[in-house]
Parts: sequence; structure tokens; C-alpha cells
Amino acid sequence: MFLASSFSLNKGDTMAKCWKSKPRLSPSLCSTSFLTRFLTVLLFTLHWVSSESSDVVQKDAQFGVPYQDTVTSHNQTIYSFNHTVSRNKTEGVRVSVELLSASTKSPILFVIRQKQAVLSFQVPLILRGLYQRKYQYTQVGRTLCQPPTLAVAETQFFYVDVSTLSTSTVHYRLQVSRVESFTLQTDTKFTFNATPSQPQFFKYVFPDGVDTVIVKVNSEKNFPCSVMSIQDIQCPVYDLDNNVAFIGMYQTMTKKGAITVQRKDFPSNSFYVVVVVKTEDEACGGPLKYYPLLPDELLDAGNRSKTLDVVVYPAIDSEVYVMGMLFCLGIFLSFYVLTFLVACIENKRMNRKREGFLKPGDMSPAETASLLGKGLTPASPYEYGSFADNGSTISSEPVTDSLASAEGNYGYMGHEAFKRRLISSHHVAIHFDRSLDTVGRCRQESLSSVEEDDYDTLADVDSDKNIVRTKKYLCVSDLARKDKRVLNKKYQIYFWNIATIAVFYALPVIQLVITYQTVVNVTGNQDICYYNFLCAHPLGALSSFNNILSNLGYVMLGLLFLLIILQRDIIHNRALMRNDINALECGIPKHFGLFYAMGTALMMEGLLSACYHVCPNYTNFQFDTSFMYMIAGLCMLKLYQKRHPDINASAYTAYACLAAVIFFSVLGVVFGKGNTAFWIVFSVIHILATMLLSTQLYYMGRWRLDSGILRRMLYLIYTDCIRQCSGPMYIDRMVLLVMGNIVNWSLAAYGLIKRPNDFASYLLAIAICNLLLYFAFYIIMKLRSGERIKCLALVCVLFTAVVWGFALFFFFQGLSTWQKTPAESREHNRDCILLSFFDDHDIWHFLSSIAMFGSFLVSPNPALFTDLQKEILIDHHNRKDVCENTNSNLIVFLL
Repeated sequence: MFLASSFSLNKGDTMAKCWKSKPRLSPSLCSTSFLTRFLTVLLFTLHWVSSESSDVVQKDAQFGVPYQDTVTSHNQTIYSFNHTVSRNKTEGVRVSVELLSASTKSPILFVIRQKQAVLSFQVPLILRGLYQRKYQYTQVGRTLCQPPTLAVAETQFFYVDVSTLSTSTVHYRLQVSRVESFTLQTDTKFTFNATPSQPQFFKYVFPDGVDTVIVKVNSEKNFPCSVMSIQDIQCPVYDLDNNVAFIGMYQTMTKKGAITVQRKDFPSNSFYVVVVVKTEDEACGGPLKYYPLLPDELLDAGNRSKTLDVVVYPAIDSEVYVMGMLFCLGIFLSFYVLTFLVACIENKRMNRKREGFLKPGDMSPAETASLLGKGLTPASPYEYGSFADNGSTISSEPVTDSLASAEGNYGYMGHEAFKRRLISSHHVAIHFDRSLDTVGRCRQESLSSVEEDDYDTLADVDSDKNIVRTKKYLCVSDLARKDKRVLNKKYQIYFWNIATIAVFYALPVIQLVITYQTVVNVTGNQDICYYNFLCAHPLGALSSFNNILSNLGYVMLGLLFLLIILQRDIIHNRALMRNDINALECGIPKHFGLFYAMGTALMMEGLLSACYHVCPNYTNFQFDTSFMYMIAGLCMLKLYQKRHPDINASAYTAYACLAAVIFFSVLGVVFGKGNTAFWIVFSVIHILATMLLSTQLYYMGRWRLDSGILRRMLYLIYTDCIRQCSGPMYIDRMVLLVMGNIVNWSLAAYGLIKRPNDFASYLLAIAICNLLLYFAFYIIMKLRSGERIKCLALVCVLFTAVVWGFALFFFFQGLSTWQKTPAESREHNRDCILLSFFDDHDIWHFLSSIAMFGSFLVSPNPALFTDLQKEILIDHHNRKDVCENTNSNLIVFLL
């Protein structure tokens, strides 16, 4: 400003002299004076600027030669390099810098100028961690971006500018070298070292005929935590901890990392594999350093060097996809074919048996007497039909509880009952004491005109309801006194309710997982979803199609189960329309609503499990378990309903309890990890619910929970324990309840002590343990009552048990776990083991769906047993019944 003003002043004086002085001077003299003064000021200005600026030194440098030099604010060094760039070969160039001075107030700035890119960094390099921690690195190494060239070969120059604002001399070492194996080869492993300030990246070009590859990065050490990234061939390359997530696909890793890359996502048919070591290990589950005392304190990062190796493998082709899908469909379609063949064989066998029967009119009195003398067995053909007075046979199909068992036990009336009715007929035909027409008309009435409130009062036995249900030896008929039409309508609500729940539950789930998948695809953050990255085969927008496809078994087998139940329901309704005495009078009451609900739950389990595996993580794990709780609860309800149809829980109560279970599941996932208060509250609720349910089952619902409950409990303890020591009235029931309480109290204590992180699985284990306990009790009571397991049933049970065993083996392989960080979860990843397409968890899906289908066929079917005593016979008018001794089929389970 001073020079400019001086120049302006001098200029003004000269002009004044030239134009105002007298006598007038010549124009040439004025021009010369002005030019002289202007040049003087200009030379002075240039001299002053040059004295204040630094010296610029340019050097021709060579690759592989270390340069030790100094830099200050008064001098700047430019290193000039040249190399040949080929279109068919990419040569990596790496710049390594080390600060030799012990301390400096101002960093050194390195600027690398290339033909189409610029890279700059400072030394020492400052990288930030969590909570504004700052880490200083004095050794920095960066690989230069190599944009593609159009020429076959050309020589390119690049320059490394070194400068600083430090007034003191700063020593440094600079070396530029070529990178060996910068371009990765398929199936070839390359080993390298990386630090937070010295990241590495390599180039890979898709070979001809390969559309998908899997990039695997491995290390022998868990820590330091690192990040692998896949980026397009463009400059700049984001290869620092603070910017590696800006572009491309990335994931954290400890020992293992794998990303599947498709050619369609990279128009240049090539990509960069970037490996960055993080400044801290917290993202990988490691410890976090102490908080700095001063805000701007620089922390020593220590030795964070990590040795890694990278290898690129070709992924599966379209033929493997087709084989995997055909294999999956073939397995479960074979069950449809097998079911159809079994049905045809059984139908053919029954037709042959009917053709071999002697007509009643052809039987002589001697033959009849001989028949009565031999007696009838449960397999006797006479239990499958009823005969009219004129000798004509009214065909009646067998009604069983299993498609695999066409003979069934429901129609067994007993030798004495059949004998009495046979003798009473004049034509040596079966004649019943009362007309079947009345019963038939009763059974054919429209269910839509029946209201449960009209029949649920049990008006005809209301006075003795408490007496009937508290008898020491209960018969099934004691607990099957309500009208079948009412119970059918009641149990159909199970199906309609679960269908409604499924629709309202599945639609938002599908919307949410689609959003998850979109976020993963857009952001490239592979840490959102916990896949088995070593066996995650993408298809379209889906990242792991194989894990979704393997859930097809639940849907297909659930649909098959519904078809089987539908066929049984149709046969039973036809039998009712024909006034078949077996369907009207004999057997345990048949209600198919719970069966329909079980099949629907199995199908929904497959759908929601597939949704969960679109993007598996801890926030949506309940999608995979919600209908597992429902399946376990419905199976237990069905077992209980077989012998207690009148007092089984209503659909509203059952689903409300299951909703409470899911509610606690969500609370446990969100708040249960390491929260002692939550586990105390849950354990108390678990134990109280177990005790209340035990009381409900022991007294068959004939008790009240009111203000006088404590007084009645004290009176019971005084009379039965203090005043006189008397044992329990219902011993079988008490044994089951004691065992159930021991199991549930033990599970509650385990949860309170161990506090497992996977609360949803813990809750599912409670349901499964109680289901297995009740099923074992159900089998034992049948054997104790004199029944024996049929050969076919025994084969089914053993087959289902074996399949469950193998399924659990694959389940516990643990290919991923959202209880840990994504990097730690990837340590459990494994390669595909079946058809190069399915992993261990997919096999769990296959086997568990088959085992669940087998359990549905086995667990609730009393037709799998041959009753050596007398099956129940209900006469709805005369209330004649034959007692079945499986009177204590009770259960303790947490709903």
C-alpha cells in the first residue's frame, strides 16, 4: 500500500510539472521522466517480494531411491517422476514418507500432481477416533490412483511437491516405488502389510466369462480392526479411516472378510480392493482407550500394523443357481408325491378289505356265532360300517387322525358293545338302540346358527359341573360334554385369528426388510446385515438368495399339512352326512381348527424366516421367532385339546398369551443384554405364571383368583399338611406339574444367573422344553394306560427324532451371530457345503422344516397308537361312555 501510494503521489507530481510548469517543457522530456520513475518502483517491488519468498528447487527423481532432505518455509522442493503407462497393464505407484525430525509445530505438506488426479496429505498425519481422540502418525504411505489410459502406451509425468510453514528446518525421507502385484489375479493369494496411515489398495479386472467373484481378505490376528472396501476405478481413492465409507461397498473385519462383487455393478469391468486399518478397535468389539485429559492431546497409536492376504475367487455361475433351486423344489415336492402314493395305497387296501367282507345276508347263524366267539379287534372290518335292517351295507370310510393310518382307533367300540348290538338284530345285522336319523339331523344343522353362548353354559349339567371336573378318575367324556358344533366353531376361530394376524404381521415386515435391503445396496454398508459372507449368493437386489430359498420347505410342507387336514375334514363331514356311527358316536371329538392354525403357522414361519434372512440382524430377529412361539404353543394346545376339548383355552386367550410372549421377547432383545433388573422382573413373572398355570391345570379350572385366595391356601395347607398328612388327589397330574415346575424354575434360575444375550432364543428354549416335556408325558400316559405304539407310528417318531437331531447339529454350527459385532460375526462364516450353493444354516432350514412337518403328523395323533383297552364311546343322548385312563394329560408351559 505504501509503494502504491508513493507511486501514485510521484505520478501526480510529474503530471503537474509536465502540464502546469512555465515555460512549457517538451513532451519527450515529460515521458522519459515518468517512465524512469515507474521502472524504479517496479524493480524495488520485485526485489522486496523475492527477498520474502522461498526458493523452489525441482529435482528429477528415480523410483526406488530414498531421498532424505529438509524443508522450511523459505524453500520448496519438487520431485519429478516419469513412468510408462500402458492400456493393457496397470502399474501401481506408491509414495512413502517418514518424518525424521523429533517434533515440529507445523506439518509438512505433500502434494502429488498427476495427469488426471491430485493427492495431498500432511506429515505427521492426524486421524481422529471416537470422542474426538486424535492419533498422530509420522510414517505415511499412499498408493497413487491410476486412471485408465486410451493410448496403447504413453509416458506420464507426476510431481511430488514438498512444503511447510515451519520456520525451523524439518527433516524427512521420501521414496517412490512401484507396487508389485498391483493387479490381482484370480485364485492367487497376495500378502501385504497395512497400518492406519499406510493403507493398501489393489486393482482387479474381470476375466472373460466371469460375471461374479468373491473377494476374500484374511488375517491371522483379530486386531487391529480393519476395513475392506470395493470401489470403482476412479480418482480419488478413499483409503483412510475417515473417508473409506464414502463410496462403494465396505465392511469391518478382524480375521475374515468377504464381499461378493458382480460385473454389472462396475461398467469398467474392474474395481479396486481397498484395505484400511482403523485407528481404534471399538467397531470390531475391541477395547477402547482411555479418554484424553486434554481436548487437543495427541495419543500414541502404538503398533497397529496388520498382515493380511487377499485372494479373488470366481463365484458360482447360473447353472449352480438352477441346480440349487431344482434341488430345493425336488426335495419338498417328493413329500407331495409320497403323500399321494400313501393315500392311493391305503385307499386300494381298504377297497380290497371291503370287497372281501361277507354280506350280512350271506352269514349263517353258525358263522355269526363263530364271529361272536372270536370277538372283534380294533382292526375288525365291522367297526368301519353299519348295517341296515334289510341287510344292505351302508359304506363308511374310516376316519383317522393320520393319513398314514387308515385303520384308526376312533371307530373302536369294543367287543361287548358290538356283541350286544349284533344280537339285538333279527337279520343278524348291526342294529342300534336309537335311530341314527335323529343324530344325523343334529349333526347336519348349520353351524352358522349356533352361538357358543347358547351352549357353553352346559345347562343340563350345570349343577354338577364342579363335581364332574373334580372327580378323582376323569374320563374323556367328562371333558367332552359340550355340543360338537359349538366346539367346532370355537376352534375354527384359531385358524381365522392366525390368518388375520399373519396378514397384519407379514405386510409391514416385508416392507421393512425391503427397506433394509435398499439401504444396504445404496450405502454399501455390509455391516448392517449379518450374512454368511462366504456363502451369500446374490440374485437381483437380494444379497443372500440361498438363505431365502431354503425357507421354501416351511411353506410347501405347511401347505401339504393343510391339504392333509382338509382331506380328513372332508371325509369326516361326509361320514356325518351318511350318519356313520363311527363319526357320530365313537372316538375322541374331532376338531380341525387347531390343525389349520398349525399349518398356517408353519407356512408363516417360512415366509417370515425368509424375510429375516433378507437382512438378518438383531432388530428383526423376532421375525424369525414369533411364529416359532406360536407353533410351540399351538402344538401344546392341540395335545391338551385331544383329551380336554371342553376346557381348552379359547383362541382369544391363547393368542393374547402368545402376544405377551412376543412382547417380552422384544423387551429382552432391546433391554435384556446385561440388565439385571430386567432379568429379575422376568424371572419373577416366569415363576408366577408357572404357578398360576399349574393351579389352573391341577384343578381343571375349578378355582378362583380373588381376594380370598390366600385364606383358602392357608386353610388347605392346614388341613392337608398340618392337621393330617394326605397325598394329592390327582397323582398323575401332580407328577407332571412338579416336573414342569422344576424345569421352569431351573430355566428361570439359569436366565437370572447367566443372563444370555440371545433372549429370543432363550425364550424359545423355554417353549420347546415344555412342549417336549408334555409330549413325553403324553406318550408315557398312553403306554401306562395299556396302549402300544404302532409299528408305523414308531418309525415316524424315530425318523422325526433323527431328523431333529441332525437339524439341531447344523443349527448350532453358528455361521453368524448378531450378539457380537459384524466383524466378530464374520469370524464364524464358512464356505458352502451343499452343491456349492447352500451352507449349514440352509441345511438347518431343510431338516427343521421336515422335522416340524413330521412332528405335526406324530405329536397330536392318538391314531398312531393301538388301544388295548377301550377307546371312548360317547352317546350324546344317554351319556354312555367307556373310560379311557389317559385322564391326566396336563401341561406346564409359559404362555
